[in-house]
Amino acid sequence: MSDKHALKTALDAKGQLISPVLPEGVKNFLIDIDGTVCDDIPNEEPERMATCLPYPDALKILNKWYAEGHIITFFTSRTEVHREVTEAWLKKHKFEYHGLLMGKPRGGNYHWIDNHIVKATRFRGKFTDLVVKNKEIEVFHDDV
Repeated sequence: MSDKHALKTALDAKGQLISPVLPEGVKNFLIDIDGTVCDDIPNEEPERMATCLPYPDALKILNKWYAEGHIITFFTSRTEVHREVTEAWLKKHKFEYHGLLMGKPRGGNYHWIDNHIVKATRFRGKFTDLVVKNKEIEVFHDDV
């Protein structure tokens, strides 16, 4: 990754080192593949993984975000057995990206718990630039 993505040292309230953070304004996008950037192909039909077409708006927006300096990592429920066909497909269709994480749990209904800020956007059929909206979310109770 470029210097633009160099992690910055971070300290907690006591001045102790904590996990480093990206520079201000750089987003770390984790993007699903099946049903998000192309048709939803189940692991049980890997022959379709090589021949499906990308959603044009997904390719355009993700490559735009990459060009703007954001980090693009694909995070898929495909297994390591599917890595070669997946990487070849991404290359064939000219997706620009930094990483590919295989083996995301299957089944949906994801609930991500992390010590860093996590923003989630459910894909509903069209990639566009992101806009800010206020929505209700689940959080931990403050009286812990």
